[in-house]
Amino acid sequence: MGDHMEIELPVKGMTCNSCVKSITTALSSTKGISHVDVSLADERAIIRYDRSVTNVPSIVSAIEDCGFDVPITPASPTTETVTLAVKGMTCNSCVNSITTALTARAGVSHAAVSLAAETATVSYNPAVLSQADVVVAIEDCGFDVPVEATPTHGTIKVTLPVQGMTCNSCVNSITNALRAREGVSFVNVSLADESATVEFDAAVMTRADVIGAIEDCGFDVPEEPSLGTSLSASGQGIKTSASASSAVNSPFATANQKTASEKDPKTSSNLKSSATSSGSAPSVTFANIEVRGMTCASCVASIEKSVGVLPGIHSVKVSLLAERAVIEYDPASTWTDALIAEHINDIGFTATPIEPKREDLVDLKVFGMTCASCVGTIERDLNRHPGVISCSVNLMTESAKIEYDRQIIGVRDLVERIEQLGYNALVADKNANAQIESLSKIREIKEWRAAFLYSLAFAIPVFFLDMVLPEFTWGRRITDIRLPIHNLYLFDVVKLILAFPVQFGVGARFFVSSYKSLRHGTPTMDVLVTLSTASAYIFSAFSMLHAVFSPHDTRPSVFFDTSTMIIAFITLGRYLENLAKGQTSAALSKLIQLTPSTATILATDSLTGEIVSEKKIPTELIQQGDLLRCVPGDKIPADGILVSGTSSVDESMVTGEAESVTKKPGDAVIGGTVNGLGTFVMRATRVGSDTALSQIVRLVEEAQTSKAPIQGFADTVAGYFVPIVIFLGLGTFVVWSLVWHIVGGDLQRLPMVFSHEGEGWFYVCLKLCISVIVVACPCALGLSTPTAVMVGTGVGAQHGILIKGGVALENGQRVTKIVFDKTGTLTVGKLDVAGYEAWGDGLGADRMMVLAAAAESASEHPLGHAIVAFGKRLTGIDTFEGFARVDDFEAAAGLGIQCTITLLVPRLSHISRTAYHATTDTSYRVVIGNQLWLSEQHNIELPDYRLAAKEYEESQGRTCVLVAVDGRAAGHISLSDRVKPESRRVVATLHAMGIATAMVTGDQELTARSIAAQIGIDEIHAGVSPNGKRIIVQAMQRETIHLASRRSSIWRIIKRVAGRSEAPRTHVIAMVGDGINDSPALAAADIGVALCSGTDIAMEAADVVLMRSDLADVVAALDLSRVIFRRIRINLIWACVYNVIGIPLAMGVFLPWGWHLHPMMAGMAMAASSVSVVASSLVLKWWRRPALVEVVDGEGMLSMEVGEDAEENRTKRRRRGGRRGGWAQWIFGQRNRGYSRVPSRKYTIEGFELLEEEDEEGEEGRLV
Repeated sequence: MGDHMEIELPVKGMTCNSCVKSITTALSSTKGISHVDVSLADERAIIRYDRSVTNVPSIVSAIEDCGFDVPITPASPTTETVTLAVKGMTCNSCVNSITTALTARAGVSHAAVSLAAETATVSYNPAVLSQADVVVAIEDCGFDVPVEATPTHGTIKVTLPVQGMTCNSCVNSITNALRAREGVSFVNVSLADESATVEFDAAVMTRADVIGAIEDCGFDVPEEPSLGTSLSASGQGIKTSASASSAVNSPFATANQKTASEKDPKTSSNLKSSATSSGSAPSVTFANIEVRGMTCASCVASIEKSVGVLPGIHSVKVSLLAERAVIEYDPASTWTDALIAEHINDIGFTATPIEPKREDLVDLKVFGMTCASCVGTIERDLNRHPGVISCSVNLMTESAKIEYDRQIIGVRDLVERIEQLGYNALVADKNANAQIESLSKIREIKEWRAAFLYSLAFAIPVFFLDMVLPEFTWGRRITDIRLPIHNLYLFDVVKLILAFPVQFGVGARFFVSSYKSLRHGTPTMDVLVTLSTASAYIFSAFSMLHAVFSPHDTRPSVFFDTSTMIIAFITLGRYLENLAKGQTSAALSKLIQLTPSTATILATDSLTGEIVSEKKIPTELIQQGDLLRCVPGDKIPADGILVSGTSSVDESMVTGEAESVTKKPGDAVIGGTVNGLGTFVMRATRVGSDTALSQIVRLVEEAQTSKAPIQGFADTVAGYFVPIVIFLGLGTFVVWSLVWHIVGGDLQRLPMVFSHEGEGWFYVCLKLCISVIVVACPCALGLSTPTAVMVGTGVGAQHGILIKGGVALENGQRVTKIVFDKTGTLTVGKLDVAGYEAWGDGLGADRMMVLAAAAESASEHPLGHAIVAFGKRLTGIDTFEGFARVDDFEAAAGLGIQCTITLLVPRLSHISRTAYHATTDTSYRVVIGNQLWLSEQHNIELPDYRLAAKEYEESQGRTCVLVAVDGRAAGHISLSDRVKPESRRVVATLHAMGIATAMVTGDQELTARSIAAQIGIDEIHAGVSPNGKRIIVQAMQRETIHLASRRSSIWRIIKRVAGRSEAPRTHVIAMVGDGINDSPALAAADIGVALCSGTDIAMEAADVVLMRSDLADVVAALDLSRVIFRRIRINLIWACVYNVIGIPLAMGVFLPWGWHLHPMMAGMAMAASSVSVVASSLVLKWWRRPALVEVVDGEGMLSMEVGEDAEENRTKRRRRGGRRGGWAQWIFGQRNRGYSRVPSRKYTIEGFELLEEEDEEGEEGRLV
C-alpha cells in the first residue's frame, strides 16, 4: 500500500471556474494523485497523493504548467537544516548563483553559502522537498556536492549516457518521467554531459527499468560494457565538466582556469592534478607577491630562476609591467607567502605579499577613540550584533578588522552601528588608489626623474670639462693647471669629486641590486650598468693614482664623463620608459576610476513605500537592495534595475557601445556608466566586487599579467643575455689587446681610434669593452610582448572585447575556421511572426491574427508569446485584458490550445470597431495548434491545398501553427527566429579575411539550412547536442588545411632547401556561442568566444568575452588579436636587430672602416631602445574597429568602413600595393587586414533577394 499524504497549496491567478476545471483536470491525470479539491474563493488546492509515486515539486509544476502561480510557504514551522560541501566555487558570483537558485525553490526557507568554507547550509520543509532535491538544485548551477553515501538498504545509484537531448525541455522531460516512477529517490540529468544519474530502490525497480523510462521519453541510452565498473570515475568527470560548462553563470571567468588546461599544454598537468583532488585538501597553494624594482626581462628571469629551483615550488610566473609574481607551491612544505617574498628581497627586489581580498572581511578606520575602554565598547557591541563573526579594534592604528556574514549584515550596517556608539568610521579601502598609482608608475616616475635630474646636475659640468673645454686653446690652458702634487691636475680632481655622487649616490641602487643578483647566480641588467660605470670610474681614479707615483711626467688618462653620462642616460631612459609604461595601462586605470566615490541613497516608508529621505553615502557602503537616485551626469554607482524614471545611459566605457542606450523601468543598468539627461531611481542588485565593472577590471588585470607563448623566446634569451654580454665585453678587451701586441703597437696598422693623442691601448680597449657592456640591452626584448599585450587588451576592454590572456591572444590571430552556434548568435534568439494568411473569405487575416493573439495571451508557450507580441504591435495596445475576454481556456502539451474569445466592444476605439466590424459583443471559439490537434482532436477539415501552404512554410525552416475559428480552418501563422542584421556581413568579412565558417545547432536541419542560406554559410551541422558540438569541433581541429594555393613564406623555402618536410597544418578553430549550452564546444575549441550583453557575461569556458551581442565584435576581436600580435612581431624584430647591429658595432667589428661606438653614445642607444619598444606598443591605442564588407551581386565584396574616417582609410588601403611575402608577411600579417575583394559567387545564393524580400514582408505581417 502506498504512502499517502495530503497537502494544501496556495494557487494564484485563478479568475473563473474554467481555471478550477483546468487545474483539476491536469492534477487528476497525474499519476499518484488520488484526490483533488480546488477552491476559487480561497485560492487553494487540496491534493491527496502517493509519496512513493509523485512529490510536491511535481504537483507544483503541474499547476504552474496550467499557467498559475503556487507561492509555497511551509505549512508548519517544522524545518530541516542540512550543511552540504560544495566544490567548484571561485568567487562571490558563484555564491550568489547558488543562493538565488536555492531560495527560489519551493520549501526552502533559508540558504547560507560560504565561499571560504566551501559549504551551503540550507533550511527546508521536508514535506515539500528532500535533501536530494537540494543537492540537485546546487548541481544544476554547475557545482559539485560530494554527499557521503548513506543509502537505505537496497538503494543503487547509476550514471547512464543519454543521447538525443538538445535543450532543457529534454532534461525536464526525462527528470519528470524518472521522478514519477516508483522507487526512484534521486535524479540528476546533465544536458552538457549527456548523462543521467539515478538513485533507486533495487527492490522496486531495476537498471533496465530506468533505461526503459528514459527511452520511453524518446531518447537513446547506449550500452557501454565498462559502465558498471566506472561509475565513480564517470561521475567525477561529469561533475568537473558540469562545473566548467555552467560557468556558474558566474560572470567573467578567470584566464587561469579551464582555458589554460585546454589551450596551453604547459599548464595542463597542474590543472589536472588540481581537478583530481577536488574533493580533498588542495594540492597546491598560490602566493601573489608584489615585486618592485624590476626593469627588464633579465630581472624577470632572475626571479623565476632563483625561486623556481627552491624545493616545494611548482611554478613561478612573473609579470614585468604589472609588478606581480604568482608562485605555486606545496602547502605541505615550509614555505609561506612571507618567506617567498623575503627570498625575492634577497635577490635584490622589493617584494610584498598580497593578501587575497575576502568579501566577508572589512577594514574600517575608526576615529574618536581615546582609551582602551573605547576599544572594548566597540568590540563588545559588534560581537553581540547578529551576523558579526569577529571584531578586532586597534587603538594605536585607529582601525577595526571585522569578519561578518554578508547574508545577514552589510558594511553600511557596521559603519552605522559604530557611529551610533559615538565614533566615526570609514572604509579603509585603498586598494583602488594603490592600484592606480602602481599602474600609472607614479612612484617610479618620481624616483627616476629625481635620479636623472640629480645625475644630470653633475654630469653636465663633467662633460663640459672633459669634452668641450679642451676644444679651445684657452680651455686647454685651464685644464692643464697642475696642483703641487706630481702629475696631479686640478680639473681631474674636480671631475673625480663631481663624478663621485653620481657613481656612488645615484649608482648605489645598481651596486646593491647587482650584488644581490650575483650572490644568487642570476645576474640582471644592473650588473651590466655597474660593470661599465664602475670600470670607467675606477680606471680613471687608478690612472690618476698611477700618474702621481710614476717617475715619468705623464698626464693620466681619465674618462669620468663616461661614467656620469652613462648613468645620466640610463636614468633618463628609465624615466621615459616608465612614463610610457604608465600609458600602456591607461585603459585599465580608466576602468578602475569609473566607479563614483559617492551615491545618493533613498529611505522609504516601510508601510507606504514612499520616499521619506535621501542622503549621500560612500559607494563602498552600498548594499544589495538599496534604492539609489541618479541625476543627469551622475555615474551609476552599482549594477541594478530601474524602478522609476527614464533616461539614456552612456555605456561606451564598459560595453564599447558608441550610442547612448535608452533605459526605462525594468531595464538593467551597469555600474560605472554615465547617466544622460533623465533622473531615475534604481535598485542595486550587485555591489562591490560583484559588479560587472569590477569583474571586467579583474579579468583585464589577469589578461595583462599573463604571458603569451611567444614571450617564451624573450624569456629564454634574457636568461642567458647578461652572462653572454659580459663574456663578449671581456672578449672584446682581450682580442683588441692581442691585436695591439701582435702588430707591435704600429699605429699605421691599427684603426684610427688607437691614434688619438693621450689614449693608450689599454684605455682604448677598455672603452670598447665598456661600450659592448653598455649598448647590450635585454630590456627591449623583454618589453616587446608584455607592453603590446597590456595596451592591446586595454584597448579591447574599451571596445567591449575582453581577451583572457596571452594564450587566447596568440590563438586568436591563428584562427582559420570559425564555428557559430545558431540560436542567439547568428539569430536574435527570439521567435517572431514571419507571416500569416487567412484561408476563408469571411474572416480577414488581421482579425484572425488578433483573435489568435488574444487566445494565446493566456498561454505560457514561447510560440504563444511571439504571437501575442506581434498582436500587440498590430493593434497598438499594451495588453489584451481590456481588449478581449478569454473563457474556457484549455492547453494540451505538444498539441495546442482552445478557448472562447469575446471582443469587448465598449473598450474598443472607433477605429478598432471599424477594422473588426464589431457592433456588438462577439464571441469566437478559437482553436490553435498543429495538424493533429485540429483534425483529429477537433474534427476540423483541413483541405490538402491549404496544408500545402503550411508545408511550404515548414520547408523554409519556419514553425507553422494552424488557426480554426468556430469550427472552420481559418488560416496559418508562420514563426521563425530572425537573423541578426549584421550576420551576413560578418560571415562575408570572415571569408574575405581567409577564415572558413561553419554552423552547429540543435535545431532541425530545414531551419538550419534556411538560416545558413540567408547568411552565406555552406557547412551546416544540425540536430546536434551540446556534447555533439564538442565532438564536431574536435573533428574540425584534426582537418588538414591544403596550402597549395597559399604563397610560400621564407620559412617553407628554408625547410625545403634543408630537405625537411613540413608537417601538415590543421585548422585552428574558434567557437562562437551565446554561452548557454555551448560550453563543451567553447572549451574544446582553440579559442572560445562568448557573446553576451550588458552584465550578462559569458561562461567560464570562453577565452574571449564580448560585452555586446553585436556579432561584428567577433571580427573586431580577431582583427585586434592580429594587430596586437603583429605589433609584438615588430617589437621583437626591432629588439633583435638593435642588439645584432649594436653589439658588433660596439665590439669594434667595423673599426677597420672607421666606425665605432663611444660608451656615452652606447648608453644613449641603450636608453632609446627600450623607450622605442614601449612607444611602438602605444601605437595600438589608435586601433579602430575594422571594416565590414557587403555582398553586392555581380560585383563581389565591397569594403565598407565603420567610423568617421571611412573614406580616408579606404584610400590608404588602395595605396598599399604589391605582394607581401617572407619577412614582410611575417611582420605585417595579411594584407589590408582582410578587406580585399572576393568573388560574390561564393557567398551569393540563388534566390536570396527573394528570400530577403519575403523576410521583410513577413516582418510587416504579410497582411492579406
